[in-house]
Amino acid sequence: MTPRGPRRFDVVVVGAGFTGLAAAHELGLAGLKTLVIEAEDRIGGLAGTFDVAGGRLERFYHHWFESDHDMFGLLTELGSAHLIERHPARTGFYHANTIHRLSSPLDVLRFAPLPPADRVRLGLMVVRAARVRHWRQLEALTAEEWLVGIGGRRVYERVWQPLLEGKFGAYASQVGATWMWTKLHLRGGSRGRSGREMLLYLRGGCGALLDVWRPRLCQLGVDLRLRSPVGAVEVDHTGVTGVRVGDEVLATRRVLVTTAPGLLADMLDGQDDAHLAVPAVRRRLGNIPYLANICLVLENTHALSDTYWLNVDDPEFPYVGVIEHTNFDDPGRYGGRHIVYLSKYLPADAELYRMSDAEVLAYSLPHLRRMFPRFRDAWIHDYHVWRADHAQPVITANYSRVVPEVECEIPGLYMAGMAQVFPEDRGTNYAVRQGRNAGRLIADRARTRRRTGLASVRIGGDT
Repeated sequence: MTPRGPRRFDVVVVGAGFTGLAAAHELGLAGLKTLVIEAEDRIGGLAGTFDVAGGRLERFYHHWFESDHDMFGLLTELGSAHLIERHPARTGFYHANTIHRLSSPLDVLRFAPLPPADRVRLGLMVVRAARVRHWRQLEALTAEEWLVGIGGRRVYERVWQPLLEGKFGAYASQVGATWMWTKLHLRGGSRGRSGREMLLYLRGGCGALLDVWRPRLCQLGVDLRLRSPVGAVEVDHTGVTGVRVGDEVLATRRVLVTTAPGLLADMLDGQDDAHLAVPAVRRRLGNIPYLANICLVLENTHALSDTYWLNVDDPEFPYVGVIEHTNFDDPGRYGGRHIVYLSKYLPADAELYRMSDAEVLAYSLPHLRRMFPRFRDAWIHDYHVWRADHAQPVITANYSRVVPEVECEIPGLYMAGMAQVFPEDRGTNYAVRQGRNAGRLIADRARTRRRTGLASVRIGGDT
């Protein structure tokens, strides 16, 4: 096959998740000729959707908090703020073959797995977390050290340790206190005066947002290519020169990569001699561990329970969470079907992750029958299995020392993704914030270069 000649763009954005789309939005507003490249067959990343009985649903569960102002600002800008809905969210905790409600302070005081004094300690943890004025106060601590300090060893071992181990596996003891502090802050801020948690969702889900966002990006002159995995970000001694997709070279002096850091390191593989900074950049990016995620999504004829978010404290159960979406959103929007996500974070080489879809379902059914005795296999109208190789960065103690900057030592190479939203954890709100900030930075660099002829310089700054 004869290679095509190079095509030139002001900026090439790698990844059409919310970070990449938000960056492209800003670049389009700045008048830069921008191309977004996506390896998958749809936009949205982990918030990409699939069809369910005439409606659409995210492949991986999503909701928003009252504090997610960047997402709401984007919706307002796109004329879609009217789609925001607030729903009460029943949360629970599965322990010793029993579901315990944990949706309000009163539920905490009734939490039978802990003795009364420890229930009070558990309830006060959010209050104590709110007294932490800045994440740097906690950065040197692991989650275990901090949680034991504010709640006691028994509360940690009964409540938090199983959840950390269920989510992070072998990395559980390394998870930083800042990661847990962020979670407690979000949960505390989402409660109303009654103490009941209220979460937000879009009527029509993320698909409704993507439906209006994609045409807006087209209006801004942004090009989009799907099914286009990037083989390499090409550099020479001056910096970025282009992006290779298959046999085509897309010529550009600016590339924004929105994938996991390790994937960007792979895109620079074999180019250590091309630019002096490549070896150090590759080494740094390759040092941030990631976990994959597998989601088994069931379309059921009956509800499993009345709980939206069920945290699982059971080492025999293969999933860390059971999220019954239609206990949060109306089942009528999905043809009356009851939607359940079974979620597990795990290494990409784990046995469960490598099973076929049919094997995943067959493996999961006995566990569902044990957890929900009323459940019958015949309830399942349809099912889906979704996988993400790089779903969750592992946020360790002193993470600010390793978090990648947006702009690196290779001129023209930028990075924005979930490994960089620290001290927050991943989420579409932070993806929008990170992407828009990166887009503004690149646009500013482009304006400065055009105005002065100066090359890009590396920026520093606190995250």
